[in-house]
Amino acid sequence: MPLTPPPFTADDHRARMDRATRAAADAGFAGVLVAPGPDLVHLTGYRLPADTERLTLLVLAPDRDPVLVVPALEAGDAAHAPGAAALTLRDWTDGRHDPYAVTAPLLDPKGRYAVSDNTWALHLLGLGAALPGLSFAALTSALPMLRAVKDARELELLSAAGAAADAAYEQVLTLRFAGRREREVADDLADLLRRFGHERVDFTIVGSGPNGADPHHEAGERVIAEGDMVVMDFGGLKDGYGSDTTRTVHVGEATAAERHVHEVVREAQQAGVDAVRPGVTCEDVDRAARAIIESAGYGDLFVHRTGHGIGVTTHEPPYIVEGEKQPLVEGMCFSVEPGIYLPGRFGVRIEDIVTVTADGARRLNTTDRGMALVE
Repeated sequence: MPLTPPPFTADDHRARMDRATRAAADAGFAGVLVAPGPDLVHLTGYRLPADTERLTLLVLAPDRDPVLVVPALEAGDAAHAPGAAALTLRDWTDGRHDPYAVTAPLLDPKGRYAVSDNTWALHLLGLGAALPGLSFAALTSALPMLRAVKDARELELLSAAGAAADAAYEQVLTLRFAGRREREVADDLADLLRRFGHERVDFTIVGSGPNGADPHHEAGERVIAEGDMVVMDFGGLKDGYGSDTTRTVHVGEATAAERHVHEVVREAQQAGVDAVRPGVTCEDVDRAARAIIESAGYGDLFVHRTGHGIGVTTHEPPYIVEGEKQPLVEGMCFSVEPGIYLPGRFGVRIEDIVTVTADGARRLNTTDRGMALVE
């Protein structure tokens, strides 16, 4: 299924590009350089593979209209992007033009530019060779708020993606787990995400028994058995915006020890959500969730950050982790997903996407966070 472009107008994209340009100038940068990837989708609506080797580059600079440098063979597609009316296209042809020489006149020869994180080193080296006075900084560190705060329409799309993931979870609970391979359950989840409107499935983690102690376990050939704890983490893009949720279920009756660990994680996840409000820092949310797990004696078994932002991709700033002092702002969206992982035994993780509201947080995933028992 092809990716559905989010329903934004050229004026929406123009406003985003203007905000990015102003933010860069306020931060002391000569402008912003954006390669294919989520930043380009957000700013222009133009989506193409981030691993393309031909230079495609959006150039944003004060007192200059936005320019998209694009290979001639892709200029037609770029011209139909949702934000194309707000852009000037400058194309270059294989074997005829040096793309870095084409781009150089658009840049301040001694300027410092904020550059999208996934820009190829090849292209930065090419620009540096054309203009040795250039310098660069990663966009995430230079302009961390570029995509972090969502507008009302973006929140609608993220809410719909979360509801679709919730519907997939409710349906998968009706299926049999015992006697089936992890891969088969993961395939069911992927099919359900598509059934409920996802055009792209990014991941369907299914970790049963000891495999659940690996937070990013790839669903494999292990046969799920009676008595297994099963971690399911799944999501993707619906109408161009991301979903990501995790629930941990149990095949048959659970032991008291398994229920205890699950309850500790549930309480930690609730504490993280309860900590969310404008002005609180990202690390404060991480600390709130982590404190519950540490007080229960499992601190060393919570081995990842508490969360990550979500938008036109399933992982983006802000990151909910110790050391991240960015204050929360109304409209930010991110996951709260603490976990406990007992090597050789089982793992538990519970994850919801939340958005920051004027006085707290609103969950975009609403399925039951208690331990579900499956067959």
